[in-house]
Amino acid sequence: MEAAAAEEEYTVPLLKQYYENCPGCKVDEQKELKRGLPIREFLSIWSVVLCTALPISSLFPYLYFMIRDFNVAEKEEDIGYYAGYVGASFMFGRALTSVFWGLAADRYGRKPAILLGTSSVVILNAIFGLSVNYWMAVITRFLLGCLNGLHGPIKAYASEIFRAEHQALGLSTVATAWGIGLIIGPALGGFLAQPAEKYPTLFSKDSLFGRFPYFLPSLVISLFTFGVMIASFWLPETLHNHKEKRTACDGSYNALDTASVDGGSKGDEENSVVMIEQKKQPASLLRNWPLMSSIMVYCIFSLHDMAYTEIFSLWAVSPRKLGGLGYSTQNVGEVLAVSGFGLLVFQLALYPYAERLLGPVMVSRIAGILSIPLLASYPFLSKLSGFSLSVLINCASVLKNLLSVSIVTGLLMLQNNAVEQHQRGAANGIAMTAMSLFKAAGPAGGGSLFSWAETRQDAAFLPGNQMVFFVLNVVEAIGVLFTFKPFLAQPRDRTATTQ
Repeated sequence: MEAAAAEEEYTVPLLKQYYENCPGCKVDEQKELKRGLPIREFLSIWSVVLCTALPISSLFPYLYFMIRDFNVAEKEEDIGYYAGYVGASFMFGRALTSVFWGLAADRYGRKPAILLGTSSVVILNAIFGLSVNYWMAVITRFLLGCLNGLHGPIKAYASEIFRAEHQALGLSTVATAWGIGLIIGPALGGFLAQPAEKYPTLFSKDSLFGRFPYFLPSLVISLFTFGVMIASFWLPETLHNHKEKRTACDGSYNALDTASVDGGSKGDEENSVVMIEQKKQPASLLRNWPLMSSIMVYCIFSLHDMAYTEIFSLWAVSPRKLGGLGYSTQNVGEVLAVSGFGLLVFQLALYPYAERLLGPVMVSRIAGILSIPLLASYPFLSKLSGFSLSVLINCASVLKNLLSVSIVTGLLMLQNNAVEQHQRGAANGIAMTAMSLFKAAGPAGGGSLFSWAETRQDAAFLPGNQMVFFVLNVVEAIGVLFTFKPFLAQPRDRTATTQ
């Protein structure tokens, strides 16, 4: 009883007391007082995540033509090879710095990380659109990935800015905005690239956008991000800046050591054991199998999705003689715009019901299984033309993107439910680093695979692009297999698996 009383005396003030001039305490106090759906906070997180996602894949519809204009590929079949490394450079840069930005956000606040990340998009994404050679494009994308550390901190921010009953919806907002950004980005790239050719009455060949045909989509994204960056100055900071709160929330080793000694001097052996377990908790993420297994499965599907995103655009704009659709960048933009609208409707109206009915694991598993026959049908679409091709390619693209985002949303829910709230920043940092490495391999491997497949049009086994989509299906099938036990452990098993 004395131990319980001592623990209550120690914890209650920390949970109930708000400290003056502490931004985190102000947010906690406002959450206690505010009722109803926090629309403003949802829109803020949606906008910031959209700024993070738009630059990642906006280049894919016109990357084929950009590489061609750089004159680095000796043969047309080699364009995909060079395109892959431009796409991979962003993710490689982000993989190198994700943990750093996560630690910086834990130390200096979520808001500075958001402001720095959005400002990097404003500047470097615009510079990428002005690239005059291949290496300028690669280096600019690499630097953009290094400085764009938004995705990890914004997931931690989403878990802190909302009341408990709205946290799941907040994390779903992150996943939905991310998926839509990865579709709207290529749609913008498809519609706005090469404007002097598409809209000659508005843009002359001697204008800035005529001399730099891929600058307009980058400029539009940078201007949108600039508006979000200005609005972010009014975002509330959620990080606590007082010593007592950091001891409680961050698990300071020094403070826990002192508490353990004091508890021992009173003969409170049980309290010492509790404090020792709390001391070990921040270092236990790598032994948290529900977290690590969900991150691994997430990485496999992320590799697949990034490779698919690039391969789809390369395949759509490549010539008919090489097994492509012969589309223009505008045609690709139209397909992806339809996909983005369909995804928005599905995520807001249907996914929550499917998740409540089946659970996130089952939704991800079913979506992965359905993706396999869908992808297998892609090579045969190139044999169609006209209206039938337009209808089927739009339907296939909408369905594929719905399935992909359903998988990612379910896995994000598993990751955030596998850890306590004060560990989510570190957990998201680990997930971002691992995912970025896999996503860096996606464009590089996908581009090389695409170039190689185009050289074997007359092969006896899986000729041409059939090989590309077969390999994508192999990766998807591996991801589906890993959603089963004993590999994937759900959060309710966390206590058992970490003991």
